[in-house]
Amino acid sequence: MKRFYLGVDGGGTNCRVRLADADLKTLGEATNGRSNLQIDGGEPAYRSITEGTKSVFAQAGIDFAETTNTYAVFGMAGGRLPSAREAFEARPWPFAKVKVFDDIDIARAGAHAGEDGAVAIMGTGSAGLAQVDGRRHQVGGWGFHIGDQMSGAILGRELVRRAVEATDGLVSGSPLTAAVVEHLGGSLDAVMDWSFNDRKPADYGALIPLFFDYYERGDIVAAELMALELSYIDNYVNWFKARGAKKMAVVGGFGTRLYPLLVERYGSFIVLPQDEPLHGAVLLAKQLFASA
Repeated sequence: MKRFYLGVDGGGTNCRVRLADADLKTLGEATNGRSNLQIDGGEPAYRSITEGTKSVFAQAGIDFAETTNTYAVFGMAGGRLPSAREAFEARPWPFAKVKVFDDIDIARAGAHAGEDGAVAIMGTGSAGLAQVDGRRHQVGGWGFHIGDQMSGAILGRELVRRAVEATDGLVSGSPLTAAVVEHLGGSLDAVMDWSFNDRKPADYGALIPLFFDYYERGDIVAAELMALELSYIDNYVNWFKARGAKKMAVVGGFGTRLYPLLVERYGSFIVLPQDEPLHGAVLLAKQLFASA
């Protein structure tokens, strides 16, 4: 009897689904809509995965009935809470077996080809996960309001705060702080109006290219904020090392920009990811269910 593995990388913006054979060769891949488990009780995620599964089986030319011989792993945004994962796993899936993980689990598995190691997601949000001697250690990932210290969104928010305080004359400013105020409307009144307009983490993260532009010019405030950012990352690196992690992969757009600085700061502890999260999901499916 043939056996198939299905992996899902369920993000807040889109959902990627991949079907693979027993050798993990990709047979079909599809991208659908948003799939955060915290949105509408996971209903959009359920629809995205269901439609994506139909698409990948059609691409592969495999009868949909073969889902009963398919073992699936979902790595889902919004899956930090065990209750959310368990509820989603209990839905009426057509697969032989299903396991739902937080999205950071598949990022870690892909980054280290399923072996031990840590991963730090540094994008609009941030989170960390390590596997050491098969044991899972998770940290952060609590969201913009109470966490995400390593994220572009938090750095962007600190940048706006510094620009406002500098314009008020409370702290020192720089060309960067002036550029931020100009970018957000040209006055503190305009910046306040901007901030009150239901701003999301991505709105603050969108300021990071401007930040790096001035950082690379040697802007003094950019240097101070980068030092603050690196101090947050220090906390995570030290936390991972205290739990026995020997290497940490960095993923996410913000992390990619920081990579050279992190290698300079932490040396060989920082590594590039070996593969993407979607491959990590398929790999985990085989690791978990190969003998099922």
